[in-house]
Amino acid sequence: MKIFSAEQMRAWDAYTIRHEPVLSIDLMERAAGRCADWLLAHFGQETGFMVFCGMGNNGGDGLAIARMLLAAGRRAGVVILESRRQGSPDFLENLKRLQAASGAIFLLAAGDAIPDVPAGAVVVDALFGTGLNTPLSGHAARLVEHLNGLPNTRVAIDLPSGLFADRSAVGNPVLLATHTLTFAAPKLGLLLQENAPFTGEVHILDIGLSPAFESATETRFQLATATLVKSRFRPRNRFAHKGNFGHAYLAAGSLGKMGAALMAATACLRGGAGLLSCHVPRCGVGILQTALPEAMALPDPDETRLTTLPGETSRYNCAGIGPGIGTSTQTAAMLRSCLAKFQVPFVLDADALNLLAKDESLMSLLPAGSILTPHPKEFDRLFGAHDSDFDRIETALAAAERLQSVVLLKGHHTFIASPTGSGYFNTTGNAGMAKGGSGDVLTGLLTALLAQGYGAEDAALVGVWLHGKAGDLAVERQSYESLLPGDLVARLGAAFRQLYP
Repeated sequence: MKIFSAEQMRAWDAYTIRHEPVLSIDLMERAAGRCADWLLAHFGQETGFMVFCGMGNNGGDGLAIARMLLAAGRRAGVVILESRRQGSPDFLENLKRLQAASGAIFLLAAGDAIPDVPAGAVVVDALFGTGLNTPLSGHAARLVEHLNGLPNTRVAIDLPSGLFADRSAVGNPVLLATHTLTFAAPKLGLLLQENAPFTGEVHILDIGLSPAFESATETRFQLATATLVKSRFRPRNRFAHKGNFGHAYLAAGSLGKMGAALMAATACLRGGAGLLSCHVPRCGVGILQTALPEAMALPDPDETRLTTLPGETSRYNCAGIGPGIGTSTQTAAMLRSCLAKFQVPFVLDADALNLLAKDESLMSLLPAGSILTPHPKEFDRLFGAHDSDFDRIETALAAAERLQSVVLLKGHHTFIASPTGSGYFNTTGNAGMAKGGSGDVLTGLLTALLAQGYGAEDAALVGVWLHGKAGDLAVERQSYESLLPGDLVARLGAAFRQLYP
């Protein structure tokens, strides 16, 4: 699913109006109808509503929603935030329609007392949508701050008021929505971690915009949906043998952190690698060989850490490195040797990223087609401090192009920056995965996919989706609190089956 900018969304509306054809007021009626249907389906007959409207088209949506709620027999009060600008034509038309249906409309001017919101009523935010281009101020900001202080459920229409679709609103007044009902496609601002407190649960409502515009319009960003991931997935040939699925090298573990190595190794084999050789310190050989006999062990000469690259490197199809390795001087030297001598793509995670951050010269040794998997703090250590997630996305895309590798910015909607300039937001996963070891599982899975011959972009798309889907399947048997990274590995098979034809 494509992610459109605010400008593209306006163009999509205009295209639909011209080519369906449909009047803009009727398209607004359609959008309001989808919102009203959602509200009626999710809140009981006894629930009342207070709809807060601006004087633009987002406010026009709100007026139409209020009229539809009243027509359905619900209680719905309306507050219009007055401004110096005249209302948009569709706002004014919907105001006339609402006035004919009900007189319960309150005009809120600067300095007026804000009307009481009844206990238990749902606040519907239709103040400002994607057309907003300046931070809220004056009585608009005071109204939003007042609504945020109420215990009521808040439902935002298209965007929470004060939130920008395509740039950061950090530090600005923004409505804290419980739910956001957005039209036709997700907006970039709804997918970023910094905006999570404002968006609540996001619901995409189909309002019947022209599919011709969607298919013909290029976008920088997409959602990595099951449909997209299935198009990149490679089902196995029934005549295949282990040699068809690659030999992976995994450097992981140190004294006290062999669990990270074991989780990554198990995920690599569950992810489909034909062969796996694990470079581990001597203290970890017995652990690995006992817990995962399917993996081959490459003992390091050192008892507690990785220090020396194994002699033979040409037999491997890819290399994963980082989980639990630590950041000692000897391990840094081993990483440099790996990057210099292996002529295969890498997956770099955890301490491998921390070592790269300490020594920028290592980055120039990274083979093209590799995958870096930082979380936000690791990302900033690698690429410098950032003021917002929007800035991180731009940096990730620039770094991916420069390195000719994929950069994953991990989060609830993990961002996949491709060297082609495209960016993808993952759609699977849950808060139960926020636990040490989940990243190690992802490292092993990505390494397995590279070993099988997937390119970096496809490996990232498939691997991140499978990782999150395994978490979603696992949490059905656990809880968000009790979920363990090992549960993700256990459900990888079920996640793979979701991609089968």
